[in-house]
Amino acid sequence: MDGDRVEIDGGIMEGGGQILRVSTALSCLLGLPVRVRRIRAGRSQPGLRPQHLSGLEIVRDLCDGKLNGGEIGSTEITFTPGKIKGGTHIADTKTAGSVCLLMQVAMPCVLFAASPSELHLKGGTNAEMAPQIDYTVMVFKPMVEKFNFTFNCDIKKRGYYPQGGGEVVVRMSPVKELSPINLTERGTVTKIYGRAFVAGALPIKLAKDMSSAAVRCIRKEIRDLYINIQPVREPDDQAVGTGSGIIIVAETSTGCLLAGSSLGKRGKNSDKVGIEAAEILLKNLKHGGTVDDSLQDQLIIFMALAKGVSRVKSGPITLHTQTAIHFAEQLTKAKFTVTKSEEEDPSNDTYIIECQGVGMINPNL
Repeated sequence: MDGDRVEIDGGIMEGGGQILRVSTALSCLLGLPVRVRRIRAGRSQPGLRPQHLSGLEIVRDLCDGKLNGGEIGSTEITFTPGKIKGGTHIADTKTAGSVCLLMQVAMPCVLFAASPSELHLKGGTNAEMAPQIDYTVMVFKPMVEKFNFTFNCDIKKRGYYPQGGGEVVVRMSPVKELSPINLTERGTVTKIYGRAFVAGALPIKLAKDMSSAAVRCIRKEIRDLYINIQPVREPDDQAVGTGSGIIIVAETSTGCLLAGSSLGKRGKNSDKVGIEAAEILLKNLKHGGTVDDSLQDQLIIFMALAKGVSRVKSGPITLHTQTAIHFAEQLTKAKFTVTKSEEEDPSNDTYIIECQGVGMINPNL
């Protein structure tokens, strides 16, 4: 530590933008100044990209903080947080950088603000290497609200690679504290549903092809369940650019939601897009956990902040999750343990992630 500044090595473990998101959000929440070095050292194009810079700027604005080194390509920043306030804030990647990743960094902060917040997040809504906005609304939202808070996510415009141009508005009120979660019983899959979408210049036939291919793929494994994957064409006034993709969600008897998704791109056969999403879903269902690979790491920061012990049963622990745990422990002093789950079926590769949260109290309420 330099005085009381926490040093973060942005090049270890996952070595990407996630380290930046977790550490700046926690810096803001805990009032801990941080210096992050070797930013995204694990990536082919290291340093800050537009979406990372927008994420840092919105956190800075949320708490009247000070940010040094905030330029595109910068590999080191220092951040000194102030007091978290509510109100309206805008973050614009000006690219197809993911609005969902902007939400990931801002949401924990505004939960502990002094008053309600409205976040206008602009960029890509369905971007590679990030959760799609449909995943955020259909899976992340109902699952993360188990920590005892709610938020509203209004998709104003969808935006796709390469130009972005999408906008979502997130509204949420602050909470006094977060409740721990106990997600250890998967239950049985009761329904499977989703949406296959096209936007811009693409014909609806592609959405229908994605949907049919996905259903055929799932049917090989799961025969007796009704599967409803709606093909949709996004209205032209609500979408910028041309894009396509699919998300498929499985809901269980205990209220768990797991998903598989995939994006179309030029030269990629639409059947392949559907099959890819279906295979991801089936893989997530096979391990017997209560959360899928995409949700696993997104819960870590909330588990660290919650009051009491949270337990989540998951499939194999992803590098993203290991990274989130490492930095959450370093900054919050929450204690995580990961143990192999004692399964009836030894072929199930399942784990219990347990966390003694720090019980963060909102000083403003």
